Amino acid sequence: MRRGLGSIISDRSGVAAAEMALVTPLLVTLMFGTFELGKYFLDSHVVSKGVRDGARFAARQPFLEMPCGGTATDEADIRDIVRTGTTTDGAPPRLGYWTNPATITVTITCDSTAAYTTSGIYTNASGGARRVTVTAAVPYVTLFGFPFGAVNVHGRSDAGVMGI
Repeated sequence: MRRGLGSIISDRSGVAAAEMALVTPLLVTLMFGTFELGKYFLDSHVVSKGVRDGARFAARQPFLEMPCGGTATDEADIRDIVRTGTTTDGAPPRLGYWTNPATITVTITCDSTAAYTTSGIYTNASGGARRVTVTAAVPYVTLFGFPFGAVNVHGRSDAGVMGI
């Protein structure tokens, strides 16, 4: 039996399958993009929290361990606090792919203005008040394990050092 052109055009069987075939790539892309964006924000939060913890730890170190313009005596411990949350060797990192402590930078600057050198805990501190800045730029790894070389998860925190 031969069907006419009009009956073929008005035939609705298979329309749902064709529409689903057209919409599915868009829906899958939107779904995985949402998951990926959520993971990026979570990882960014974890790095920021780690950097704050490292700056807080550095701020509690004595003046003698935080030389002006030098390297912190406990710099390895500061980096461990940032990356793993503890100073214990071999502790797992906060992010599974954050294995390189070289992504963390600890800098010490000193403010020698008169306000800091004339009174309080900074009176006898050579160089004045210390400010420790801890930063981290961690290369981001996607949900599927693909590293993005150009995308980093950043964190930065400042803290003043207490005199002990």
